[in-house]
Amino acid sequence: MRKKLQFIDFKILIPYIVLNIIGIIMIFSASSYKLNQQGKSIFSIATKQGIFFVISLILIAIIYKTKLKVYQTDLFQKIMLGLTYILLVATSVLGLGKTISGAQRWISIGSFSFQPSEFVMISTILYCAFIFSKRQETINQDFFKSVMVPTAIIGGMILLVLVQPNVGGAAIIFFLFAVLILSSGIPAGYTFLSFGGLVLFIGLVWQIVMFNGGMLIPERFSHVYKRFSVMSNPFEDKLNNGFQLVNSYFAIYNGGWFGKGLGKSIQKKGFLPVAETDFIFSITMEELGLIASIIILMILFYLILRILSIGIRSTNAFNSLACIGISTAILLQLFVNLGGILSIMPMTGVPFPFMSYGGSNLMTLSILVGIALNISADEKRHQLYEGHALEIQPYKQINMTNEV
Repeated sequence: MRKKLQFIDFKILIPYIVLNIIGIIMIFSASSYKLNQQGKSIFSIATKQGIFFVISLILIAIIYKTKLKVYQTDLFQKIMLGLTYILLVATSVLGLGKTISGAQRWISIGSFSFQPSEFVMISTILYCAFIFSKRQETINQDFFKSVMVPTAIIGGMILLVLVQPNVGGAAIIFFLFAVLILSSGIPAGYTFLSFGGLVLFIGLVWQIVMFNGGMLIPERFSHVYKRFSVMSNPFEDKLNNGFQLVNSYFAIYNGGWFGKGLGKSIQKKGFLPVAETDFIFSITMEELGLIASIIILMILFYLILRILSIGIRSTNAFNSLACIGISTAILLQLFVNLGGILSIMPMTGVPFPFMSYGGSNLMTLSILVGIALNISADEKRHQLYEGHALEIQPYKQINMTNEV
């Protein structure tokens, strides 16, 4: 472990730590007024997030120490996929766990609750990186045969997440899987065909959701239509379905360039009931302002691009696909959360990466960061050994020439 520490990628670790510290501060600020009104300790939610952060750091250390070959074994993949399906079936089909806001199911262990659909991202990335890296030679020759089984396995997970119902989570896994397929080395023709199919699929979903005032939408998914319907003008229904979006706008407007000051948000005082989760960035913009918020986004984008660059430069197919998947997963969460609070897309309950309150999402992303750190160390070690080999090789050749 000590030898491996010299390869640790601080360009990933430092942004991760900075984002989490800012997140804990903003969670404290966003939740303190509500907790005080309820007669609870104003530090309780921020303290829990701090504990989640410490646990996440321990998870990162364990994952960093683990050999990457472990993730590339049939046994690990079978165990991982088996556990994922067991948890999803338990919550989606058997109805175990508790329902929050009518849209997501959670499993509780003591005082800790986690959402199994969060961990589907990990399974999707590691399984796709494993299976597509093994099929690099055949995927160009027989594309459909190479992707048929992975599509069935990941498609089953997406369906189980969707019926919870968790439309936002299912959409993220769907697009994550699409990116991994497109990055797997498929022929260019299939790439263009896939892009066209995605555009048609999105257009079809939009038409189905909005057609005839949402009459075609099953009652179980009625909240999806409501979220779509308020996108164009949330002020038309500002006291009902558009309530949170309108107050998100007010928070952003109140912040201006430099913010009202830490702890001085107005909208957290009952206007944004879940300020520390889905709308944490709205409160951040209100209290810290647009400039500070852009800096936070730049730090997050730097982290994403750093992980992506490792994947692009890697000569190992598993490492490359895993890093592309990890960076895509973080980017998708960021895009969906920001799109929701800005009304570019419907609200889905997807948290802001590393800053929203919630243990399961933070630990999921931390596990992915741990894998990225492990891969970065592996790539650095291989580059070092290759460099030594290139230095030694000419010396051997000279000796052989002298002997002759």
